Amino acid sequence: MSHLLVSSHQTEEEAETQHESENSVWRFRGSDTAAKASSVTMRVIVYKLFDLCSPDIKKPLLPLAHGDPSVYPCYRTSIHVENAVADVLRSGKGNSYGPAAGILPARQAVADFVNRDLTNKVTPNDVYMTVGCNQGIEVLMQALAAPNANIFLPRPSYPHYEARCVYSGLEVRKYDLLPENEWEIDLQGIEAMADENTVAMVIINPNNPCGNVYSYDHLKKVAEMARKLGIMVITDEVYSQTIFGDNPFVPMGEFGSIAPVITLGGLSKGWIVPGWRIGWIALNDPKGIFKSTGVAQSIQQNLDITPDANTLVQNALPQILEKSNKEMFAKKNSILKQNVDLVCDRLEDIPCLVCTKKPESCTYLLTKLELPLMEDIEDDMDFCMKLAAEENLVLLPGVALGLKNWARITIGVEGRMLEDALERLSRFCQRHLKKTEASLQAKYNGEI
Repeated sequence: MSHLLVSSHQTEEEAETQHESENSVWRFRGSDTAAKASSVTMRVIVYKLFDLCSPDIKKPLLPLAHGDPSVYPCYRTSIHVENAVADVLRSGKGNSYGPAAGILPARQAVADFVNRDLTNKVTPNDVYMTVGCNQGIEVLMQALAAPNANIFLPRPSYPHYEARCVYSGLEVRKYDLLPENEWEIDLQGIEAMADENTVAMVIINPNNPCGNVYSYDHLKKVAEMARKLGIMVITDEVYSQTIFGDNPFVPMGEFGSIAPVITLGGLSKGWIVPGWRIGWIALNDPKGIFKSTGVAQSIQQNLDITPDANTLVQNALPQILEKSNKEMFAKKNSILKQNVDLVCDRLEDIPCLVCTKKPESCTYLLTKLELPLMEDIEDDMDFCMKLAAEENLVLLPGVALGLKNWARITIGVEGRMLEDALERLSRFCQRHLKKTEASLQAKYNGEI
């Protein structure tokens, strides 16, 4: 697991004390422009938890705080995906620079792929290739940044959205996902918080980190509310090929005739190749609102000043996407379903952790911490820090996602890792149960 860790770097304190006498000579200083944005990223917390793990524990580190199934052989991508890239590599067709918006064959391939599920079809001119889905987020937040503008983000959420809003100067307003309603969007809460400076709302469907898939009716209500408020919908659908429950995926772009929709997608999650860094932005806007308001032009302008997407993989996209179908994703999704079943079954025997809804998509499971049952545990961050220090097991505290006193478990790993992790988690919780609760649990299990 060494490739998942970060090497030690010189700390700020060490840098300040080293050669302190020379610092006054130089006129340059590092900018702190990204400091506030960086502070809300997931990486900061994950690395802090890694630092608490120790070889003295005599247990291998289990990194279940972040998701990258590609490092495990059982999730290796399809051979046709690898062959598509190998063919382009050998042909030499992917060695050149490409246009900022992406090469036409790649944009056409994306348009054809997303159009499979759309009534209102998109064209290659509606598609922009990006360096992974993350660059798509960055470009959109910068394109929408204007004085006093605000944007709605879900709570809980993928932290990169907030980080890029902070960096771009967009005011963030958070709406709740309701666990009692299967993590549906609190539409009434959004309407109550919106004002004349609200420009957009972000939804993530299938949802990271909650693992739910929104219904057609719920998404239609989202579009109708967006139209009423005069805002766009940005929909992150990067997990659309990672569904193992019964609810079918409905693209938000299906409602582009009600309110303009921008869709974010990419290869990283469905095809399990996050290191290839290929994503896309697609404008679902049959009425041409994004052009008349200058949004499309702003997206292009921001792409003009950022790195281009990898032309090697772009050239392989037509072959990759044309041959992609549900059968190709079945093996991965079957493993994830087995892992979800395993974790949910085992959590029933751990008294201080509760899974309120079984995930049906993505590679994570959210569990609620029953803090009143535990002693010496203040909150979710304290729980995860002590778990890392005592068991070399790293989970993500909910506070990193905007959901205090929850924890996220990555299920996109090998089953044996989850079994080990659940054993350690059970022992940790037993140690930290309040004594009366521990005695009742032991009695219930027939141990006393």
